[in-house]
Amino acid sequence: MISALDIFRIGIGPSSSHTVGPMRIAARFLADLVKSGTVGQVTRLKIGLLGSLAFTGSGHRTPEAVYLGLLGFKPETTDPEEAETALKDLRETKCLRLPSGQIMAFDPVADLIFDYDTPPKLHPNGMTLQALDAAGQVLADQTYYSTGGGFIASQKQLETPLANDLVGGGPEGPFAFTSAAQLLELCKEYGLSVAEVLLACEDRNRDRGETLAALDAIAEAMAACIARGLVQKGILPGGLQVRRRAPDLYEKLTSSPQSNEREALFDWLNVYAMAVNEENAAGGRVVTAPTNGAAGIIPAILRFYLLDAKAPPSAVHTYLLTAAAIGILYKQRASISGAEMGCQGEVGVACSMAAGGLAAVWGGSPSQLTNAAEIGMEHNLGLTCDPVGGLVQIPCIERNALAAVKAANAARLALQTDQPARVTLDQVIETMRQTGLDMSSKYKETSLGGLAVNVVEC
Repeated sequence: MISALDIFRIGIGPSSSHTVGPMRIAARFLADLVKSGTVGQVTRLKIGLLGSLAFTGSGHRTPEAVYLGLLGFKPETTDPEEAETALKDLRETKCLRLPSGQIMAFDPVADLIFDYDTPPKLHPNGMTLQALDAAGQVLADQTYYSTGGGFIASQKQLETPLANDLVGGGPEGPFAFTSAAQLLELCKEYGLSVAEVLLACEDRNRDRGETLAALDAIAEAMAACIARGLVQKGILPGGLQVRRRAPDLYEKLTSSPQSNEREALFDWLNVYAMAVNEENAAGGRVVTAPTNGAAGIIPAILRFYLLDAKAPPSAVHTYLLTAAAIGILYKQRASISGAEMGCQGEVGVACSMAAGGLAAVWGGSPSQLTNAAEIGMEHNLGLTCDPVGGLVQIPCIERNALAAVKAANAARLALQTDQPARVTLDQVIETMRQTGLDMSSKYKETSLGGLAVNVVEC
């Protein structure tokens, strides 16, 4: 089942689908070799990146993520400096030091191929992995997919959906829901909030105290990412010469008071969201929310409206659980992958999640918060994913800032009325899904259209 702790994952930038996912796939492939008892016979590994992983893999640091996965690094515990040291050693020695202690020849140039010509069958983010012995015989041959937000699945798993926790079904048990309509009915029947319904589902996985502690850790990781992004200055890697703007804006905000509440709202949400996404673009530690490319929106709302306001832990839990419940609906009924849906599936979903979570914190009813989530998505429908140079920088950083402001406004609009919305959350999720399917692949994280071809790289 999909858990709130799957929607919010601590990892590294710049992409959950192109960095976190491939790292997990590489580690999973090695684990399978160990489990089968064949890892000792392997003398060579061959890896192919397909679809969006090929077209934007360089800018998203997909090759480096694969290498780190093979070296035993995990997204949630990777130290960026240690990772860079390990990558430098690999490039110099052309040898993989596997977690088992085995040393294997590996040439990053020859053994990892960007396959632009083979279309992946089941998802745009495809990855093939082969293990060969000394005679060149294939010992293992697997195809995996990075399905967005750090989720991964083998070809077999995608061919039999909902059969495992990597593809993911919905929550289980008496409070299970597969649609917003079911979620609202559960709230009405049991007199619970959306957050309480999801928390009851999480109770089937672990003790409640453990879940709440994990949510606290997620909130702390979000806050820490903002704190780092507010002080780290310089040029972001990748060649576009994009300068970090959050530190300068933060200095201006803290040195001079705003003239009115509206300016304060815009500026603080902007700086917090940009701080996160500049950290993400630099390969720093972020929380997928629900993806790395959209990682700044939910933390920006969290920091401005809850942490800065000294809100109690219960309010933070309500915010994150409500946002997660909405994210689970998108993951179940559509997708949170930019390679499938365009940026509406990343920034649009994060805006929707943040709007619903904030409406809940502000005391909105279950129907009002789902209305807020609907508004957040309705006005992101059709949003393309066309990163310049394949980097999660332009337009991604500013896009998160704008979506954070939009999320706050969506929550305010939804709380102005108790009347049923004309467009439901389920309807807008289905509309997003259909729009994503209809969208040209040029605008779905391939950097083959839009800004990616009209902005000349430096």
